[in-house]
Amino acid sequence: MTNGLKLRWNYGKWKDTFNMKDVLRIAAIGSVDDGKSTLIGRLLYETKSLPADKVEDLIRASKRRGFESPDFSLLTDGLVAEREQGITIDVAHVYFQTPHRKFIVADTPGHEQYTRNMVTGASSSSAALILVDARNGSLLQTYRHFFISHILDLSTIVVCVNKMDLVGYRETPFRTITDELSSFAVRLGFPKAKLIFIPLSASLGDNITTPSRNISWYTGKPLLEILETIPISAERNTLPFRFQVQHVLRSKLPAFHDYRGYAGKISSGTICVGDTVTVLPAQYTSVVTGIDVAGKRVESAQAGESISLQLSMEVDLGRGDMLVKENNMPTIARSVEARLCWLTDRPAKLRSRYVLQHGVRRIRARLDRVKSVIHPESLEEANTSETLAMNDIGDVTLTAAQEVFYDPFARNKANGAFILIDEVTNDTAAVGVFIS
Repeated sequence: MTNGLKLRWNYGKWKDTFNMKDVLRIAAIGSVDDGKSTLIGRLLYETKSLPADKVEDLIRASKRRGFESPDFSLLTDGLVAEREQGITIDVAHVYFQTPHRKFIVADTPGHEQYTRNMVTGASSSSAALILVDARNGSLLQTYRHFFISHILDLSTIVVCVNKMDLVGYRETPFRTITDELSSFAVRLGFPKAKLIFIPLSASLGDNITTPSRNISWYTGKPLLEILETIPISAERNTLPFRFQVQHVLRSKLPAFHDYRGYAGKISSGTICVGDTVTVLPAQYTSVVTGIDVAGKRVESAQAGESISLQLSMEVDLGRGDMLVKENNMPTIARSVEARLCWLTDRPAKLRSRYVLQHGVRRIRARLDRVKSVIHPESLEEANTSETLAMNDIGDVTLTAAQEVFYDPFARNKANGAFILIDEVTNDTAAVGVFIS
């Protein structure tokens, strides 16, 4: 996707200025017209992440649309259809930084029709900004987005009660929303300490980078300060080692004619030269004799790094096979219990066959049972359904053609999620997490 004002201009330079492990990834979520794109544009502007010519472009573009002040939504609503309709359709990723932190923000669609895109943007994030229009309060889509954020294990949720200027900066609408969503979070089991509420106006800049005089009754931090202090978890390094093979590397150079490396990205945990690993599904055991990262030999590597491993014995490994440490195995099963968010307008049907993609591994799977469909706003479960419709969230039983090597999502997010692909249309039918 090409952004309307071409704000990806500085990504290459941006990413080279720091370690990517120090980045906070955020999903901006909310219903249609709650102001997500405007908020992100305001953050870019206030953090001086825009060069002077881009600011001038923004001002000119805003005037052409009849706005006296900058329309910050133009910075991220990049598709022509988005700009014409005033809604976000695709996911735009925006990069900016402050002296304290670097950020990648996914501007996700709010319309129910594009919930699948919202899930895509949120799936790679570690925190969520859920926007709520102060005039409208919490909507069904608000509860759905909150529920999906919880399913995807986003560690912190910041509820931005936006457009406070349009309710006269009154405290009552803000408190009503906080009471509703706090109660919902309790029923959902989301930790109270990880839920933050802030009143703001994205279009006018209230409580974005500095405390607003118009909202003197709010004693908390402005939004940017909150974002700068959200912990960036290093949890993946302490989790069990999980490594899926993407490629088997062989060298044609005479000096390396015996080289055989297994390349991929470490999903979780750490690995060191000398560690004993088990190869799945073959259940062979071997010892790590070498680790290469970006062409350099290292003694250890950790979650998030793309590496090439060498083993003490030649093993017949292929794409999707997994290496784990011998004393910390994942669950190995063909019949799995999962929670799905159904993304396509072709309903799920019992006994239908799909492709289950877990990491880079693809396995045929059959939908054997819809145990329940969950209504996000009430958290009530309907136990009589035999299908899932678009945007439904349900617990199911799947039977795979081969064994799946997974961890329950609640214990290991990196190895606990998957997608289902419709074999007929090749569309992504659902995003799922293993629940047991």
